[in-house]
Amino acid sequence: MSKNLKIPQHIAFIMDGNGRWAQKRGLPRNAGHQRGIKALEKTVDACCKYGIKYVTFYAFSTENWKREKQEIDGIFSLIRDYLNDNPDYFSSKGICVKHIGDLKPFPEDLTSQLIKTEKSTAKNNKIVLTLALNYGGRDEIVRTFNKLLNKKKKVVNYEDISSSLDTHFLPDPDFVIRTSGEKRLSNFMMLQLSYSELYFPKVLWPDFDEKQLVKAIKIYSKRDRRFGGVK
Repeated sequence: MSKNLKIPQHIAFIMDGNGRWAQKRGLPRNAGHQRGIKALEKTVDACCKYGIKYVTFYAFSTENWKREKQEIDGIFSLIRDYLNDNPDYFSSKGICVKHIGDLKPFPEDLTSQLIKTEKSTAKNNKIVLTLALNYGGRDEIVRTFNKLLNKKKKVVNYEDISSSLDTHFLPDPDFVIRTSGEKRLSNFMMLQLSYSELYFPKVLWPDFDEKQLVKAIKIYSKRDRRFGGVK
């Protein structure tokens, strides 16, 4: 990759296309999610390689509860395995694992595993890997305003809101990549993406890899981010 390329500080991924990837191959949907985890691992490796400091994955949305129980259970099992199987990997790569979203509806053992992983990786400082779990932008906004109401706030500014969001520990994403060619945000980081660059490659998420990431970064490098100003 050219040294002249602009590397985004924070990339957020909407991992779309697992089900379609499996359907095209006559496989169950969970086979697509299994390959999707492999794609996530490859992408995290590539982000570490190219010096990206923050990477966020939309792993399970508040709307995903509408799916079949078998598929949901399969997704939860894959997340468990990913967290349980990779402590040495997180340490060797300097990966700090975080989450955003409301974990209360999640199975207790999965929540415990996530919290354990967050604690064990808290001092890692090369890259912050955030999993959006039972996350929805609208739900986050509602929960945020309830936090502020509980603090007896009568007047709030954006700094009050921002510091109370799930993402308070993250800079806003510079770049959002949604795979599969769908061109929508699907209730993801509704406030935080106000000035993010958007990219919608047609590749299905299980086929996303380092080559696709480099292509995306090259496209990002050609964007002129003015944040509402005139140049």
